[in-house]
Amino acid sequence: MAIFLNKESKVIVQGMTGSTGMKHTKLMLADGTNIVGGVNPRKAGTSVDFDGTSVPVFGSVAEAMEKTGADVSVVFVPPAFAKAAVVEAIDAEIGLAVVITEGIAVHDSAAFWAYASSKGNKTRIIGPNCPGLITPGQSNAGIIPGDITKPGRIGLVSKSGTLTYQMMYELRDIGFSSAVGIGGDPVIGTTHIDALKAFEADPDTDLIVMIGEIGGDAEERAADFIKAHVTKPVVGYVAGFTAPEGKTMGHAGAIVSGSSGTAAAKKEALEAAGVKVGKTPTETAELARAVLAG
Repeated sequence: MAIFLNKESKVIVQGMTGSTGMKHTKLMLADGTNIVGGVNPRKAGTSVDFDGTSVPVFGSVAEAMEKTGADVSVVFVPPAFAKAAVVEAIDAEIGLAVVITEGIAVHDSAAFWAYASSKGNKTRIIGPNCPGLITPGQSNAGIIPGDITKPGRIGLVSKSGTLTYQMMYELRDIGFSSAVGIGGDPVIGTTHIDALKAFEADPDTDLIVMIGEIGGDAEERAADFIKAHVTKPVVGYVAGFTAPEGKTMGHAGAIVSGSSGTAAAKKEALEAAGVKVGKTPTETAELARAVLAG
C-alpha cells in the first residue's frame, strides 16, 4: 500500500523537454516510475530517448491522458507558465498534479488552488515549490533521491525538501510506505492534514513522521487534527527554533510574527496532541525508532 502514488500510477511530465525536466525524468525512470509521456505543445508528436526508453511527447495533458491513461502529472514548467500548466492539468481532470516549480507568484498559486476547488477538487495538487512524493520501490514523482531509503512502514509528510531527504536517510534501515513533500509556500495544495488522513487510512503505515517549519499555523491545525482523528503514533520536527522574529527565512511561508508561527508554539501544540517532537532531525529519527521498538 501507499498514499497518492503506487506502481500502477501512469505518470506524465509537463515540461519534460526542458533541461530540468529531462534530468529528473531520467532519474524517475531509473527509480522504476511508469512515465508514459511528456507534454510540450511545440514538440508534440516527437519522442525523447532516455537510456533506451522512448517517451512520447504530447501536445496537451488531455491528449496524453487519452492516449496513455495517465493519472499523474509532474510539473517542471518555469514559474511564469506554471499557472497555465496546472490549470491545463485541472481542466483535463488528471487525478494528481505534482508541482515542483519554485518561485511561482503567490497569486498564481492561489488562483490555481481556487480553480481546482471550483472544479470539485478532481485533481489533487501537491506543491508548488516541493520535492514531490515517493513510494519507495514503486514510483517516484518529483526530485526526491530514490536511492536513500527502502520500502517500509513509516509515512513521512514534510514542508521542507532537504529535511525530507535527511529524515529518509536517517531512517533508511526501517524504510517508508510513502514520503510526501508538500512545499513551504504560503499557498499549497495538499496539506499536512491531507497526508495525515491518508496515512491514518493506509494499513501499511505504522508510524507517521511530520516535519513542519516556522510560519503560519499549519502545524497547529495539524495538531488539532491529530488529537481528534489520528490513532497511529506521530513523531514531529519543527525547523526554525533559532530563527529571528519578523524575518522571512528560506521558504516564502516561513515568517514569524509575535508568538504566532514560532517553532516553540508549534512544538507545544503538537506535544499537547500527543506527538513526540524532536529538537533536531536526528533526535526526531531516534524518537521514531523508540516508538516503533515499543
